[in-house]
Amino acid sequence: MDLDNLPLFARLDSQGIRRHIDALPDQIETAWALGQALPLPNLSDLTHIAVCGAGAMATGAAVAASVANPHCRIPLTLHRTDTLPAWVAGPQALVLALSHTGHDPEPLAALTQAAEHGARVAAITTGGPLAEACTQAGGVVWAYAHGGPASTALAFAVALPLALLSRGGLIPNPADDIAGAVQVLRGQQQRLRAESPVTRNPAKRMAGQFMDRNVLLFGSGFMAPVARRWREQVAAMGKAWAQFEELPDALQTGLAGLQYPEALIPKFMALFLETEFDSPQDQQRLQDARLLMMTSGFNTDSVRAVGPSPLAQLLTAVHYGDYVSYYLAMAYETDPAPVEVLER
Repeated sequence: MDLDNLPLFARLDSQGIRRHIDALPDQIETAWALGQALPLPNLSDLTHIAVCGAGAMATGAAVAASVANPHCRIPLTLHRTDTLPAWVAGPQALVLALSHTGHDPEPLAALTQAAEHGARVAAITTGGPLAEACTQAGGVVWAYAHGGPASTALAFAVALPLALLSRGGLIPNPADDIAGAVQVLRGQQQRLRAESPVTRNPAKRMAGQFMDRNVLLFGSGFMAPVARRWREQVAAMGKAWAQFEELPDALQTGLAGLQYPEALIPKFMALFLETEFDSPQDQQRLQDARLLMMTSGFNTDSVRAVGPSPLAQLLTAVHYGDYVSYYLAMAYETDPAPVEVLER
């Protein structure tokens, strides 16, 4: 395993996934600027917003919701299935559907159901059936252009919903936080990108820790979407098994099952995602969970997010995980391009 072998990276990476990972700071800037120029849906007199999506786009929207919900003037909920609750109906509800290609069945079905129940609709997508259905229902489509797979379009799933909410007066304008996040992403990237050697690149070294182990990812309520994103990317790029746990629930139930089977304990790697913006209680729970796993014989490590704002720390933690997952694919000498496991 030579994670400084850039010619090998080029041979394995059939879709240029590394180029998209490197471009995340630029994509955030592009998506934010686009969100300032697109036509704004009617957000007056809303009582709630249901954000609907699946996969990577839903996870990006969950990151945006982590930033928005502490400040949003109305309830903002995330739905990953094709069925909406009964209260999502009538003109005071807005369904915001996200799908990179516009072909994901869950947001398409949710938007169709919302329109049938008299709710307002909007879509964030590159096009496809979702854009057509939204237009036919009288909704507003925020279309963007991006040539990579959905897993590399997270910037649009984060920045565009934040732009929509802030322009509609539902949350404070996060423009300064966007700019700060981009700056710190570029700073962190100097250590993480492929040109940085293993001796100075913590993401490459962490990929080595993940090799031949089942990966457990832990985040608090605030960082839970990031833990989910790491799980998705370890699977999509590294073609390796991972799972995520959200605190405090993991301390209530999941971590009771650490004793058996004993033979498998050395084959696990538990990673804890830390942020100073978690409550003191959540920060302590994360440390308690790590100590419990260490004393039970598990391999553990942690990543502490950096940046001046919650948004910056969410995005730097996401970016870190994308690099780790890419290097895990290189360590296994597999193409990091995502594959469809089941026909959708």
